[in-house]
Amino acid sequence: MLVILLAGCGTTLQTGVDVARTIVGGRDVQQPVPERIAASPYASLMMDDGTVRGVMMLGNDDEGRLSWHSGHHVLFLCDGDQVCGTHELGARLDDMRIEGANPFLDLRTVGSGTATVVRRYDWPDGYRYGIPVTGTLRQSGQERLEILGRARDLVRYEEHLHGPGVDGRNTYWVDPRTGRIWKSRQMVTPDIYVDIVLLKPYARRTR
Repeated sequence: MLVILLAGCGTTLQTGVDVARTIVGGRDVQQPVPERIAASPYASLMMDDGTVRGVMMLGNDDEGRLSWHSGHHVLFLCDGDQVCGTHELGARLDDMRIEGANPFLDLRTVGSGTATVVRRYDWPDGYRYGIPVTGTLRQSGQERLEILGRARDLVRYEEHLHGPGVDGRNTYWVDPRTGRIWKSRQMVTPDIYVDIVLLKPYARRTR
C-alpha cells in the first residue's frame, strides 16, 4: 500500500495520504470527501462488514481478480464485482467461484425475468470447501442513492441464496445506462455480509 501511495508526488501524494487516513480501522471512520476521491489517481470503494469500515484502494488486477487494500485488510472482487475472497477481515473467505453463466458481467441482461447463479464457496472456518450455493436473481425495483454527494437513479436486483447451511440474500444497485454496479450487499460467510459502495471506478485496460 505504501509503495502505491509513495509512487506519486506533490499534490497527488498528499491526496493519496489523505485518502489513506480514512481507511478501515474501526467503526468511527470519517466519510470520504468527494474532492479528495476525485483528486486521487486510484480507484476506490467504501466497505463495511459490520466490524470494520472505511475506504479501500485498488492494489492489483490479476486477470480480473481485483485486490482492494486498506492497510493489511484485503477484499478480493472478481468479474462482475463479486466478492471472491478476503484477507485479514473478520469474515474469512478463501474463494468463491461462479460455475457457468455469470449474469453479473451485465445485470441488465436479466431484464424482467430471473437468472440462476451457481457458486461454490471455500470457507476455512469449519474447513468447509466446495460448498454449492444456488442464487435466484431478479430485478426488484428502482432507488435513488446518494454517493459522494451525487444522486444516482439505480435499478435494484435481489438474489436469494440457498445451499448447505446457507439461506441469504445479496442485493445490487445498478446504473441502467451503463450496467455499472455502484452499490452491493454480498454474503461473505453464511452469517456475515459486506456492504460495498463504489467511489471511483476502475477503468480496466483492454488488450
